[in-house]
Amino acid sequence: MPDQSSLPKSSSHGHTYWVIPDGYIPPDSSGALESHESICVLNTGGEDATLDITIYFEDRDPLEHMQAEVPARRTKHIRTASLRAGEESIPSGVPYAITVSSNVPVIIQYSRLDTTQPELALMSVMAYPLA
Repeated sequence: MPDQSSLPKSSSHGHTYWVIPDGYIPPDSSGALESHESICVLNTGGEDATLDITIYFEDRDPLEHMQAEVPARRTKHIRTASLRAGEESIPSGVPYAITVSSNVPVIIQYSRLDTTQPELALMSVMAYPLA
């Protein structure tokens, strides 16, 4: 196996602002797996990424300034149900949208596991980059 220090360092790839227009945490689960959604972030650069996440709703003010960190040259899967703005969190069973701003370029994918029925569904899409 080659010495890790001799391998080339990855450069930053991606964008600094991403939009995910379709969010929905399924309210129920069946079987052993829990329904959930995740913001999947890849940071290929040499600097840690600091994410600022905002959640938008149809009928209420946004939840703003939710923070997450993704170390340099790592990936992180952030379950949306774990995000907090003060004492507030995203309610299940309510449609929402997400924006993610990062201090360094990152790549973002979004995944939903819906286990509300025995025939579970997994959806995964690329977020939309704006900058």
